[in-house]
Amino acid sequence: MTEPVVEDPLDALDARLLLLLTDEPRLGVLECSRRLGVARGTVQARLDRLVRRGVLGGFPPALDLAAMGYGLTAFAILEIAQGRRQEVAERLTAIDEVCEVHATTGQGDLLVRMVARDNDDLQRVIDEVVGATGVQRTSTAIALSTPIAPRVRPLLERLLTDS
Repeated sequence: MTEPVVEDPLDALDARLLLLLTDEPRLGVLECSRRLGVARGTVQARLDRLVRRGVLGGFPPALDLAAMGYGLTAFAILEIAQGRRQEVAERLTAIDEVCEVHATTGQGDLLVRMVARDNDDLQRVIDEVVGATGVQRTSTAIALSTPIAPRVRPLLERLLTDS
């Protein structure tokens, strides 16, 4: 992963463009320029700058993991042996059901979001996670619901009011 290039802060046009693409990620540059009331070249230049800065990392489709058969989401806090974070992270990368991992402060060292088909499948995934060399202890919680899904809209909308 490349280090983002820090430049001027995002402005209202950046926010409007990102909101538009958040709502309709399949829009082309020409349609974005039409809806925003700016030149096509302006939209393309803004997109290029947002990519270069690391603000915009791509346009992956929004997938519903439950619809794909992974209806169970769990979070595990891992305590790992001193100096083994990279090794454990590499091992976790090899477990397909591990969706994301964050290095954290506090009780544990890594926070892992994982999915499974059912409780038996979750036990299999947890066993794989615990089997990673360097993992000393885990604490796992099953998500019952997602009252707030991952979001960026409020941050983008704030840019519109702050401008």
